[in-house]
Amino acid sequence: MPDLAKAFAAAAEESKQLPRRPDNDTLLKIYSLYKQATVGDVTGEAPGAFDFVGRAKYDAWKAIKGMSKDDAMRAYVQVIRGLK
Repeated sequence: MPDLAKAFAAAAEESKQLPRRPDNDTLLKIYSLYKQATVGDVTGEAPGAFDFVGRAKYDAWKAIKGMSKDDAMRAYVQVIRGLK
Protein backbone atom coordinates (compact mmCIF):
# COMPACT_ATOMS: atom_id res chain seq x y z
CA MET A 1 0.00 0.00 0.00
CA PRO A 2 2.74 2.55 0.75
CA ASP A 3 4.21 1.85 -2.70
CA LEU A 4 0.82 2.50 -4.29
CA ALA A 5 0.45 5.77 -2.37
CA LYS A 6 3.93 6.83 -3.51
CA ALA A 7 3.18 5.93 -7.13
CA PHE A 8 -0.09 7.86 -6.92
CA ALA A 9 1.60 10.93 -5.45
CA ALA A 10 4.30 10.77 -8.14
CA ALA A 11 1.66 10.45 -10.88
CA ALA A 12 -0.21 13.45 -9.47
CA GLU A 13 2.97 15.51 -9.78
CA GLU A 14 3.68 14.14 -13.25
CA SER A 15 0.17 15.10 -14.36
CA LYS A 16 1.18 18.75 -13.99
CA GLN A 17 4.07 18.32 -16.43
CA LEU A 18 2.60 16.29 -19.29
CA PRO A 19 4.13 16.95 -22.72
CA ARG A 20 0.74 18.03 -24.10
CA ARG A 21 -2.75 18.70 -22.79
CA PRO A 22 -4.95 15.58 -22.87
CA ASP A 23 -8.33 15.65 -24.62
CA ASN A 24 -11.43 16.47 -22.58
CA ASP A 25 -12.51 12.85 -22.10
CA THR A 26 -9.10 11.96 -20.71
CA LEU A 27 -9.11 15.02 -18.46
CA LEU A 28 -12.49 13.94 -17.06
CA LYS A 29 -11.14 10.43 -16.47
CA ILE A 30 -8.08 11.83 -14.67
CA TYR A 31 -10.29 14.11 -12.56
CA SER A 32 -12.76 11.40 -11.60
CA LEU A 33 -10.07 8.87 -10.69
CA TYR A 34 -8.19 11.43 -8.61
CA LYS A 35 -11.34 12.43 -6.73
CA GLN A 36 -12.36 8.80 -6.17
CA ALA A 37 -8.89 8.00 -4.84
CA THR A 38 -8.69 11.03 -2.54
CA VAL A 39 -12.30 11.69 -1.50
CA GLY A 40 -14.28 8.53 -2.26
CA ASP A 41 -17.73 8.37 -3.80
CA VAL A 42 -19.28 11.56 -5.11
CA THR A 43 -21.83 13.15 -2.79
CA GLY A 44 -24.27 16.00 -3.00
CA GLU A 45 -26.43 17.14 -5.84
CA ALA A 46 -25.29 17.44 -9.41
CA PRO A 47 -24.51 20.95 -10.65
CA GLY A 48 -27.18 22.66 -12.74
CA ALA A 49 -27.66 22.03 -16.43
CA PHE A 50 -25.95 25.28 -17.40
CA ASP A 51 -22.78 24.51 -15.43
CA PHE A 52 -21.43 22.37 -18.25
CA VAL A 53 -17.95 21.82 -16.83
CA GLY A 54 -19.14 21.16 -13.28
CA ARG A 55 -21.80 18.77 -14.52
CA ALA A 56 -19.34 16.87 -16.73
CA LYS A 57 -16.95 16.47 -13.80
CA TYR A 58 -19.76 15.35 -11.49
CA ASP A 59 -21.07 12.82 -14.02
CA ALA A 60 -17.60 11.40 -14.69
CA TRP A 61 -16.98 10.98 -10.97
CA LYS A 62 -20.42 9.49 -10.38
CA ALA A 63 -19.79 6.94 -13.16
CA ILE A 64 -17.07 5.28 -11.06
CA LYS A 65 -19.02 5.34 -7.79
CA GLY A 66 -18.14 2.30 -5.69
CA MET A 67 -14.62 1.93 -7.08
CA SER A 68 -12.19 1.29 -4.25
CA LYS A 69 -9.56 3.85 -3.34
CA ASP A 70 -6.76 1.46 -4.31
CA ASP A 71 -8.34 0.62 -7.67
CA ALA A 72 -8.80 4.33 -8.40
CA MET A 73 -5.18 5.00 -7.50
CA ARG A 74 -3.95 2.18 -9.76
CA ALA A 75 -6.10 3.36 -12.65
CA TYR A 76 -4.96 6.97 -12.17
CA VAL A 77 -1.29 5.97 -12.22
CA GLN A 78 -1.88 3.88 -15.33
CA VAL A 79 -3.61 6.74 -17.19
CA ILE A 80 -0.90 9.27 -16.31
CA ARG A 81 1.89 6.87 -17.32
CA GLY A 82 0.13 6.31 -20.63
CA LEU A 83 0.19 10.04 -21.34
CA LYS A 84 3.93 10.49 -20.84
